[in-house]
Amino acid sequence: MPEHRLDKQLKRPPKKYAPKGMNILFEDKDIIMVDKVEGLLTMGNERESDRTAYANLTDYVSKGNHKSPHRIFIVHRLDRETSGVLVFAKSEEVKTYLQSEWSTFNKTYYAVVHGHLPKQEGIISSYLVEQGIFKMYSASNPEQKKQGKLSKTEYKVIKQNDTHSLVELNILTGRKHQIRVHLADKGCPVVGDKKYGNDGKGEKGEKRLALHAAKLNIKHPFTKFDLSIETPIPKAFLKMVQ
Repeated sequence: MPEHRLDKQLKRPPKKYAPKGMNILFEDKDIIMVDKVEGLLTMGNERESDRTAYANLTDYVSKGNHKSPHRIFIVHRLDRETSGVLVFAKSEEVKTYLQSEWSTFNKTYYAVVHGHLPKQEGIISSYLVEQGIFKMYSASNPEQKKQGKLSKTEYKVIKQNDTHSLVELNILTGRKHQIRVHLADKGCPVVGDKKYGNDGKGEKGEKRLALHAAKLNIKHPFTKFDLSIETPIPKAFLKMVQ
């Protein structure tokens, strides 16, 4: 199936309104896809509402005019510490479509983890339960599993050295902190993970969480063309497995 091309008639706002903390990878009149840097929230919380991907993109599509009718709508989220591909809708209709089809789209991540996984590839499966508001864990008994949601993460080791492994991951279910919990369950937490890791410290001067949403394959809401967006593995990740 042909790739979907950027609408040549689309007029982008002036460069001075380019959204901070992200690069625009694809945009047409229906959707906008960006590469978010680590450290930027997808949407606001009780502590931060202005410096987010959502706020920056809203300003971008409204061309700096807050009374503009142009809006964006959140389809999914990435953790603040995670970098990578995010897609936003430009209408409620498109948002509803993308969210209803989300489980059918392919999402690929890369992570650098401490140590070595027991197998070079496989599927990690567990029932994830929320503990408080900000932390998840894998249920260990039948009663806990009843409260949890079945979660599956497919992984493949791409490269490794004596201390770390670079892993390609496909999330077969989209649960909160799924990748981070599953890798920690295997004794290989993501480098820089303060919540689920052993020490929460970066390696070789790298302080960020070593998790990147690299690829997103969706079907366009109106053309129905397959749209595949891919970003490279961060150079810092490759250095950690040299």
